[in-house]
Amino acid sequence: MSDKKQILSISKLSSINWKELWSDIKESVAGSERDFTATSVGKAIFLLSIPMILEMVMESVFAVVDIFFVSRLGADAVATVGITESVMTIVYAIGIGLSTATTALVARRIGEKKAGKAGNVAFQAILVGLSFSVLIAIPGIIFSKEFLKIMGATASMADEGYWYPQIMFGGNAIIMLLFIINAVFRSAGDAAISMRVLWIANIINLILDPVLIFGLGPFPELGIKGAAIATTIGRGIAVVYQFYLLFRGNGRIHLGWKNLGIRPHVMFKILKLSIGGIFQYLIATSSWIIMVRMISHLGAEVLAGYTIAIRIIVFALLPSWGLSNAAATLVGQNLGAKQPERAERSVWITGYVNLAMMGTMGLIILLIPEALVHLFIQEPSVVSSGVVTLQWLGVGFLSYAFGMVVVQGFNGSGDTLTPTKINLICFWMIEIPLAYLLSITWDLGLTGVCFSIVLSESILTLIGIYIFRKGKWKLRKV
Repeated sequence: MSDKKQILSISKLSSINWKELWSDIKESVAGSERDFTATSVGKAIFLLSIPMILEMVMESVFAVVDIFFVSRLGADAVATVGITESVMTIVYAIGIGLSTATTALVARRIGEKKAGKAGNVAFQAILVGLSFSVLIAIPGIIFSKEFLKIMGATASMADEGYWYPQIMFGGNAIIMLLFIINAVFRSAGDAAISMRVLWIANIINLILDPVLIFGLGPFPELGIKGAAIATTIGRGIAVVYQFYLLFRGNGRIHLGWKNLGIRPHVMFKILKLSIGGIFQYLIATSSWIIMVRMISHLGAEVLAGYTIAIRIIVFALLPSWGLSNAAATLVGQNLGAKQPERAERSVWITGYVNLAMMGTMGLIILLIPEALVHLFIQEPSVVSSGVVTLQWLGVGFLSYAFGMVVVQGFNGSGDTLTPTKINLICFWMIEIPLAYLLSITWDLGLTGVCFSIVLSESILTLIGIYIFRKGKWKLRKV
């Protein structure tokens, strides 16, 4: 072939690929009706991951918007949010644990072409989530001020900021349902629906946050209390929309009267799987709570800087979490369709894509840490702590990439116990003792805490890959 023909051929191929790419993007965002157990693995990952990444971008906006406006109220307000969020991670852990079980069961039933049974799982998961939320809401409302003091808040912080944890814990059912129902949509293959739900929640929160915090227009100035109300209202409206879609929508999962009965055997299966998922995340998040408690000894400014940096890190990590969710869905559906090798291939391909994405995000964080913290606050002592945290945690982005995908691969298969054991080793047996040794015993402060986080997460990735390659998860029955 002549050089001219080669150039024309390459040009034509490039044109076709760009058109196909744009078509796939539109299909993905609008909602694909493909059978993901029959579509090519690469295209299935692409179609599922775009809305899942955009969904997690919206979730990460939640993590940033509140702190952006609250930071205008000072270090004490930021520290109050940081303390509350450190304990709210218990709620997130339960919500994510139930979502993990829901994902494994719904994806498996969809892979088996049993949409009706997938609907049964969805409703039972909702009931279980509501039961847990009641147990959390009652003490959360009653003891909000005492909890702030236990976590190291000053008396003035507790007196002025107790409304924030009170509202957040009191409305935790909204968080539970948002997590669980979006997991239903994602695992069924309706990732675009989950994306739209989070967009609605975030747009409302973005509007209400400044209005209620600073008292714009006819609204009263509520301060930190306004941030909690804005977030709860935004998420609450999104949950109402979720229920509308479940009962009146045209998705792969549709609930009718036949799905609304109580099915103890399905509930038991959800609880059995979710226990591993809940403890998996409780282990991880409890270590975060302990880290916050250690850092609170260093002062409100250091804790505020750490809190802001963690919000930035979460903002950067959640899109990768969305990509990992695509792997979980494909693992569950392909195991249900009796295609275990295809399930494994989905994880490895997703892992390499995540490696490229997180490597880029980590590089950006390492290049401009101070500029990122300055978006939220200008106090030099707070900025300094935030920069230290970003510099250390940004280094670990490459190792996090494969770790989160492999863990979601286990979860998607229904093997929630293996990640739990790995978390127990890495967070409780390595991270916490090492952080105490470095930060308190050896007086390395914030640097010691951050180093222990990076090291434990890197070890988690190596252990996860080693066990995943053995392939026992392929034999998991759910």
